[in-house]
Amino acid sequence: MVTLLAEIFIHDRKNTSSPAVRGAYGTICGIMGIFFNILLFTIKLIAGLLSGAISVMADAFNNLSDAGSSIITLWGFRMSGHKPDKDHPFGHGRIEYISGLIVSMLIILVGFELGKSSVEKIFSPEPVEFSVISVVILAVSLLIKAYMAFYNFRIGKMIESSAMKATGADSLSDFVATSVVLMCLFISHFFDINIDAYCGLAVALFILFSGIRSAKETISPLLGEPPGKELIDKISGIVFSHDGVEGIHDLIVHDYGPGRTMISLHAEVSADADLIATHDMIDNIEKDLREQLKCDAVIHMDPIITNDEVTLEVYYKIEALVKCIDKNMTIHDFRMISGPTHTNVLFDVVVPFDVKKSEDEIRADINTIVKTIDKNYFAIINIDKSYV
Repeated sequence: MVTLLAEIFIHDRKNTSSPAVRGAYGTICGIMGIFFNILLFTIKLIAGLLSGAISVMADAFNNLSDAGSSIITLWGFRMSGHKPDKDHPFGHGRIEYISGLIVSMLIILVGFELGKSSVEKIFSPEPVEFSVISVVILAVSLLIKAYMAFYNFRIGKMIESSAMKATGADSLSDFVATSVVLMCLFISHFFDINIDAYCGLAVALFILFSGIRSAKETISPLLGEPPGKELIDKISGIVFSHDGVEGIHDLIVHDYGPGRTMISLHAEVSADADLIATHDMIDNIEKDLREQLKCDAVIHMDPIITNDEVTLEVYYKIEALVKCIDKNMTIHDFRMISGPTHTNVLFDVVVPFDVKKSEDEIRADINTIVKTIDKNYFAIINIDKSYV
């Protein structure tokens, strides 16, 4: 159904990096979510009233909250599609993350309330009436929730939407919850064992787990998570496809919401290259990144020595020795300034976040390493962190 609606209402539906196309997919999925969840709430409420099962009633109100979640998701997509303005020059794309976080909070709230009700029923159990109509209703709702989880995950992956994936996780948790409720009805009927409250508690715990996991997935991009390896490889491939780039470092991917990305990096170029030609090459790289990855790009060019044997020899020695401190450390912006009494060796060292040593300790260790090469070398070090 989602595919059919997309074919009817989204003309450029394959251009999933476009904010307009993403918003259209979000609108369709949001409207369908509202419709299906209100339908499920109504029929499950009927089933719950017929059976008197707390787990069925809780499952019904869980779907009502899901309808609210779909409204929030729909609002998030509509708001995130607004164009940049003077107060928000990078657009409103992060609203999509916020809407996904709100949905996750609602999932956690429902899980908590369901758990509370289930614990109360453990101490004050009530009989559960088996009803064929209730079983049929729950079976139908299982099929609907399975379909909702399928299309939310599929579209969420297609348009890389954390809010849509959170909604898919919510639908999957509902599928599991309804399965447990249905199993509970059968066990209560055929074995005369009332485990309604315990099933409700199990469902509550599963819903809480799903909500917490979804919250983590939406909070991470808001706080600023590193880009994935696939994107890093794409960026590197585009940059190194231009002859004249010797290396790259200080790569930062700024995420202002899905489809709204800015890239900044330093490109190492030969210090002997023609300045105008190199500047033109950097402009072309920025243009390629913008066209191929649909993002803005800012590149700073760093001139490096490529034809001095002494500088290159010292560079490779220090590069290898630095890895004795930590194998993931790298150096860049390497240069040497010779004087009558000593030589200053200047470079940046990229230190992984998991290195426990302080910056002063790292500088002291590297100075010791440099002195092993030549006692007249003095290291002047800038500590960098990797953002990828």
